Amino acid sequence: MIRRLVLDVLKPHRPTVVEVAEALSHLDGVEGVNVIINEIDQQVENAKIIVVGTSISFEDIKNKLQEFGATIHSIDEVAAGKMIVEEVTTPQDQSARM
Repeated sequence: MIRRLVLDVLKPHRPTVVEVAEALSHLDGVEGVNVIINEIDQQVENAKIIVVGTSISFEDIKNKLQEFGATIHSIDEVAAGKMIVEEVTTPQDQSARM
């Protein structure tokens, strides 16, 4: 079962981020939605969409976004299972940044 999805999405200006977040939050298994706008162009917005819940259907999320004319560019994170495992920083991560 999927508990968290982080998506990079390209969406038109309409519907608004408020409308998108609200619509996604009403889907079965969804408990919370964050929509963060990263970039605004003349016709579209690039958004990071974070969906959390108990049993998220990727297909339901994808279909709802398509109804709004949005396109998923990438799936940046998926958390599945009985709990969400948070990312931790390791020494290898720190040396890779240098």
